[in-house]
Amino acid sequence: MAKPKTEFSVNQKVVYPSQGVGTITDVFRQEFKGEMIYYYKIYIEVSDMYVMVPVKNSTKMGIRAIVSKKEAEKAIEMISEEFETPTSDWKQRYQNNLELLKKGSIQDITAIVRSLYHRSKIKELPILERKLYENAKKLLEDEISEAMGISSKEVEAMLHAKLEPLGMRQDKKIISPDDEDDDEFDDELDDDADRSDDDDDGDEDDLDEDDEE
Repeated sequence: MAKPKTEFSVNQKVVYPSQGVGTITDVFRQEFKGEMIYYYKIYIEVSDMYVMVPVKNSTKMGIRAIVSKKEAEKAIEMISEEFETPTSDWKQRYQNNLELLKKGSIQDITAIVRSLYHRSKIKELPILERKLYENAKKLLEDEISEAMGISSKEVEAMLHAKLEPLGMRQDKKIISPDDEDDDEFDDELDDDADRSDDDDDGDEDDLDEDDEE
């Protein structure tokens, strides 16, 4: 079986939606259900784990290269732009932002961070939204850090400088009386997320570093 032409190469930095910035450490083939399949082996630093992703499915799974420095700078500017106030229904808000996180473009991630930062200045976020915000913020900081060649701490300071004036301008908005940020639905949504993970067709496997040959 001839090695397929791959979009990414060994040692290249990539973004894995919902997981973080990773490094391609190997391109290899392995048998799966009687078929020899080529995989990318990706090390995700933020979670200190390896994942295997079929080369043929990588685009469908949203894996992409790190953006350019210019695109990273645009994302930093975008973080302070005005935006439409999100729905007061936190469950719908969560699902909308979760879909953006799965899509994984830097514009999508920036929109999540901007929206949820603003929301947190008005009212404390429910547990699931806080987790989603922290995940998106870390992903955004890490990608911009790689694109601009600066530390994540520097990026964090730059984003905060852009976000804070926005929060100060908008934190006087009146909350709708039907705005219920109850955490009682957290377990339900966590179960939904678990079921979604269980639906994976086996095309992706997590690898412990110790299992590396």
